[in-house]
Amino acid sequence: MNRDILRLALPSIAANVSVPLLGIADMVLVGHMESVYYIGALALSTTVFNFLYFGLNFLSMGTTGLTAQAFGAQDFTEMTRVLERALLLAFTLGGLLILLQPLLTFLIFSWVETSPEVMYHAKAYFHIRIWAAPATLGLMTIQGWFLGSQDAKTPMILMIAANGFNIVGNIAFVYGLGMQSEGVAWGTLVAQYSGLALAALLLHRRVSLQSLGRRWSETFDLGKLRNYFAVNGNIMIRTVLLIGTLSFFTIASAWDGDLILAANSLLMQLWGLASYGMDGFANAGQSLTGRFVGGKHPQELRRCVHLLMLWGGSIGLGCAIVYGLAGEVLLGWFTDKVNVIATAVEFLPWVVAGALLNMPAFIWDGVFIGATASRAMRNAMLVCTATFFPAYWVMHPLLQNHGLWFALTLFMVARSVTLTLLAPRHVFARAR
Repeated sequence: MNRDILRLALPSIAANVSVPLLGIADMVLVGHMESVYYIGALALSTTVFNFLYFGLNFLSMGTTGLTAQAFGAQDFTEMTRVLERALLLAFTLGGLLILLQPLLTFLIFSWVETSPEVMYHAKAYFHIRIWAAPATLGLMTIQGWFLGSQDAKTPMILMIAANGFNIVGNIAFVYGLGMQSEGVAWGTLVAQYSGLALAALLLHRRVSLQSLGRRWSETFDLGKLRNYFAVNGNIMIRTVLLIGTLSFFTIASAWDGDLILAANSLLMQLWGLASYGMDGFANAGQSLTGRFVGGKHPQELRRCVHLLMLWGGSIGLGCAIVYGLAGEVLLGWFTDKVNVIATAVEFLPWVVAGALLNMPAFIWDGVFIGATASRAMRNAMLVCTATFFPAYWVMHPLLQNHGLWFALTLFMVARSVTLTLLAPRHVFARAR
């Protein structure tokens, strides 16, 4: 079981860590520009895309769970049909995001309060990067399908390649062409389409691209479609609530001024680095849970979850130790602004604590997705979101930015507790 977990988790960790490393590289680029508002602009615009793409991340998570269950049941035809449904939806939604760009700009930025300079550069970034939407959604769908097929190496290759293209492109546009934060957006746009082209090439080795769409009657089977949209609809609601809470964290930081926004943005890079490491084991949980549920192996499932928690806990402990001992040094890598670093250090203990407290939530997420227990995930997130906002409104007037971090920490603890309580009925019972 440990070999199976590590076979899937280690490539996922390598792939996942490349995501915050990309964010770190972007932050280093803008953190050494002449004005602090470039940091805030990147944080706000990145938050917007996190909200959009994480909200649509059911394209990856739902695809992984359904594909893994088909794999466990040895139904390889259904695996191909799942891929077809997911890709059709991904490209449709990507096109809609481009068409709705003016409306999205109004809805998203009209209620954000920040300086005119931050707003100007955040919008410029948004209007460039939105054109990458079809490629981004298609890429995440293909990665989810490979993971559900018990293949974690190919998603690792795709994610590392896309993020590598991104870093190189960002440097080329910023330093080579002399752009500011908009150069980071152009680098992302080029990288996403390059990553999609590589994904199509690797997918062709597993599935004949000419065979896709040959059995539309199976692809659009009403029973399968109802299940597909039920699973993904609940995951979407859950994910929108999650990223909505995290996005509010950034918006609330902006309300406290550009300095707090910049400091919290740096701390969230560390927060994200730890979470992406633990998400590697969550991804292994998606794949293995789906396989054991599809194959009806309850004892293997319980053993798998136990070991996933142990591995995830080791990642969390390691990150907590590193952040506690060298957090200020790490923050100094992101920016040379002394006042931003000093402000971030004040709130660093929340990130250290989060590295330990957040782990069960990430692991359970992967397990629930693999079991396609999306309704339970949705209900748990409703409860957790209901804890965050009252905590913020009560604690922020008393503790200021410490109150904001308290609310976020409470939110993560609530996720761990609710999913633990729901697991016996909604996860383990499905494998019987």
